[in-house]
Amino acid sequence: MTKTKERNVAIALLISILLAAVESTIVSTAIPTLVSDLGGAEWINWVIAIYFLTSSIATPIYGKLADLFGRKIIFTVGASIFLLGSLLCGLAQNIHQLIGFRAIQGLGAGGILPITATIMGDLYSYEKRAKMQGWVSTVWGIAGIIGPIAGGIIVDYLSWHWIFLINLPIGAVSLTMIWLFLHETVKKKEKKYIDYPGAITFTIAMTALLFAMQAGGTLYAWNSPVTFGLFASAFLFLGVFIWIQKKSADPLLPLQIFQNSTLLFSNIAGFTASAVLTGMVTFIPIWMQGIKGFSATASGITLIPLSIAWAIGATFGGRALIKLGPRKTVFIGFSFLLMGTSWLATVDMETPRLTFMMITSIMGLGFGFSFTTMTVTIQSVVSWEIRAAATASNTFIRSLGSTIGIAILGTIFNHMVMQASLKQGYTISKEQLDQILNPHASQHLSSTVLFHVREALASGIQTIFILLTALAVLTFLTGFRMPKHKPESNPQTRPS
Repeated sequence: MTKTKERNVAIALLISILLAAVESTIVSTAIPTLVSDLGGAEWINWVIAIYFLTSSIATPIYGKLADLFGRKIIFTVGASIFLLGSLLCGLAQNIHQLIGFRAIQGLGAGGILPITATIMGDLYSYEKRAKMQGWVSTVWGIAGIIGPIAGGIIVDYLSWHWIFLINLPIGAVSLTMIWLFLHETVKKKEKKYIDYPGAITFTIAMTALLFAMQAGGTLYAWNSPVTFGLFASAFLFLGVFIWIQKKSADPLLPLQIFQNSTLLFSNIAGFTASAVLTGMVTFIPIWMQGIKGFSATASGITLIPLSIAWAIGATFGGRALIKLGPRKTVFIGFSFLLMGTSWLATVDMETPRLTFMMITSIMGLGFGFSFTTMTVTIQSVVSWEIRAAATASNTFIRSLGSTIGIAILGTIFNHMVMQASLKQGYTISKEQLDQILNPHASQHLSSTVLFHVREALASGIQTIFILLTALAVLTFLTGFRMPKHKPESNPQTRPS
């Protein structure tokens, strides 16, 4: 049996993480201009949310398949679908095509990060995992520098289509290295049982729930029969799914992983913290471009401190985790998050960009400390047979937090903008919202229109920043249930 070349595999995994990291930072920076170019400011949260929706649904399924058939083949499937979606997004001609292709991209993305993290969990011990998370976050930091600047330059000087097409060469390199250097032995069963009933009911439940969260208040009123029907279907099929998981001999999502308090509260914290992260990276660029009038490049630079500080926080967080244990380390991270969101809630239209950069750097430290701690801790309390499922469940919960978070925050934002415009006695059109999100197009608006629209945007986003602070408080409280000391690690691995 050929031995796995750990260093080469680690490089391949870091490249795949770079793929996902660059994707998120480039798209976040480009979305205001992208939506303005294609038209439809009312669809701005769908461009983000549909990606999280499909990746959230796919993640637990990928996790279970990786436990059954091995990490290598399932990672390849997910990465290939992601690259196909990226190609189609780059060829999109209107906002509806883009949203559809982002759905395909998300289906593939659901298999990249969780399986990448799982392979690292297989290859390394508890102590080495903590150190590897530092390298992982360094890659995120590099992507955080490259992504916003590259995204801004591409949007300002080339075409937004290239923010998706750039994924293709990066993904090809990662896939090639994984196939050349990763060799694993998968435990053979007499018959590999795939929980099709669980997969089907889970997909229906999550699709109905997440679509209801996105469509409520936009496509359909919250009290409409369609919205009620979607929520009813979601809870009905979720109940059936849970019943199936209890009866299944080899369930899609082993429910015992939620009976472990470490996993449970790590997932709760991951949910709320991800909502904070998504809200921040979505609405700060809108503030920079729509209210401050910055270009996409300048807007992207505002988020660079987030990624740099994240890498620093993860590096020191990995070391602190070994010395201080999970609880103290995660509290350091949650404290930074609470400090950052509290400061963010105080900004106004006169706040300089430097202040936003300081805020994002503080929050980056928080995400670095906390996400590193939760990832390493989760992988240390489960065996190989369910490690991919446990990792995928945490990734799924984080994606769910991002999806539900941006749905609720987007709905509140739209409502608050309209309410602010009504208080001013001025009706803002969708065309004016499209224009103000593009610094070039906004130059054609009169000073009166600019004033009213920017006032309304500021009112809506300020409300969002206050809500992010409330979510940070909830995240902080979960830290009391994290283990004080190093969890019992299970070193059982399967790569040869």
